[in-house]
Amino acid sequence: MTSPLISFLTGLGSRRVVETVTPERTLADVVLPPQTRRTLDQALAEVRNHNLIFQRWGLGERHASGQGLAFNFAGPPGTGKTICAEAIAHALGRKLLVVDYAEAESMWIGETPKNIVGTFRAAAEQNAVLFFDEADAIAMRRSSGSPTRYERESNLTVNVLLRELEAFNGIVIFATNLAANFDPAFERRIRTHVLFDMPGLEERVRIWQLQVHPRKTPLAQDVDFKQLAERYAMSGGDIKNAVIKAAAAAAAEQGPDLGKQITQAHFETAARDVLAAKSVMQQSLFVEDNVAASNPVTLWQTIESRWRAVILGTLALAGIAFIAAVVAIGLVLLR
Repeated sequence: MTSPLISFLTGLGSRRVVETVTPERTLADVVLPPQTRRTLDQALAEVRNHNLIFQRWGLGERHASGQGLAFNFAGPPGTGKTICAEAIAHALGRKLLVVDYAEAESMWIGETPKNIVGTFRAAAEQNAVLFFDEADAIAMRRSSGSPTRYERESNLTVNVLLRELEAFNGIVIFATNLAANFDPAFERRIRTHVLFDMPGLEERVRIWQLQVHPRKTPLAQDVDFKQLAERYAMSGGDIKNAVIKAAAAAAAEQGPDLGKQITQAHFETAARDVLAAKSVMQQSLFVEDNVAASNPVTLWQTIESRWRAVILGTLALAGIAFIAAVVAIGLVLLR
């Protein structure tokens, strides 16, 4: 029977705070640098030995809180963080609860912390792995001084998240592209930090090979995945996109489907297109926007200051118009 709390969090019309995923992908589905793989293996060993450490060895009697296992997956986009979170849940035979922060965050003061509490309760009831993707948006550094309304709400959310994390005895995985934005208090509450580096040459070759079906994908004789790996330093996610782009280009060519093949040229063009798209996404009309975008609080302050300037400018124009109207009326009365 489905938990009422899960039904509430996942069934508010189109708003889905938590998505329940039945894991299908395994660690065999992701290619990782050797050091990342070793750290992940150590993390899994720690999970499997949790009862031994805290129950049979008695550490649970000495440490009533902080028994949960929190992992931080940090690294560039497309390096396998999300797949590995699913793979860990699969290895443990548990479901994965993915927190959609865009939905968990609410415009109403106090609702976001309530949603955070609800997700931890749901994970405990389901004995599921709790996964916060793009976690730097919710675990950001707290503001001091005289914070704005938004910053006060953000500070409260971080405080609640820290409290729930301390009390939670399950498994939590944070994934982030911007680990430097984490509040320092998370450092001691996160048991293991896993750095997801960009894949090296050998890893890229293997990733290219894994993205196509070994029997069904029609590859031309000139396809050379090692050459692609040497020419294009791409993440696993980018390679996946390039393979799909290449397949789409090959499928769109004239002629019967039976004779169509994906050539090296298709892969080369697709790889260049994917890298070009990444460079476009890194551009901005304003230099300060690039800086602000890396920190949600700074971004909000930038937006707020711009709106304040617009409002003040509008009030100033209204005041000038009012004075001009009074002067015009006075001139008419003096005639």
